[in-house]
Amino acid sequence: MSNRKQTTKFLSDLLVHERFTGRGKYWASEVTLDYGLQHPVRVDFMEFKPKNQISPSGLEKGIFICYEIKSCKADFHSGNGLNFEGEKNYIVTTMECYKQIVNEIPFNVGIMIARPFRKSIQNEFDNPTPIPDEYNPMTVLPEDYWTFEIIKNAYEGNRKRSMTELLFCMLRAGK
Repeated sequence: MSNRKQTTKFLSDLLVHERFTGRGKYWASEVTLDYGLQHPVRVDFMEFKPKNQISPSGLEKGIFICYEIKSCKADFHSGNGLNFEGEKNYIVTTMECYKQIVNEIPFNVGIMIARPFRKSIQNEFDNPTPIPDEYNPMTVLPEDYWTFEIIKNAYEGNRKRSMTELLFCMLRAGK
């Protein structure tokens, strides 16, 4: 069984590979808001999705999606994270962790569960698969491939910060 650090790395690497690779993907990790203030806020991953890339209005109508990686129940309760600053917000976790925190998840927050590609979400719920100690999505064999299942969609809401501030924070964070 993987430890907290290994699980966080696994979930982070899988998220990057599954959600952020390819053209037209605008994202950053470890995005710090309120930088330089007494209580900065850090979002694990932030994605900007323009409505389209044809016109300036398509960019202006874009939304921010925030992803918080939670490796276990203790991580969920640690006080580090659950920084939901986008129009859509997701907790990215394992099935084992999800089963422990399911009744504590805010109603508007979505849930993404890592699961082996060839295993149904119901089978994963009944018998969670341990996270592999080492995993490289670029070299793994098809039978060992993992993916994400959105088991609860995030409700789109209003963000409290301006587009300019969030884009600047993403730019400052890099990838």
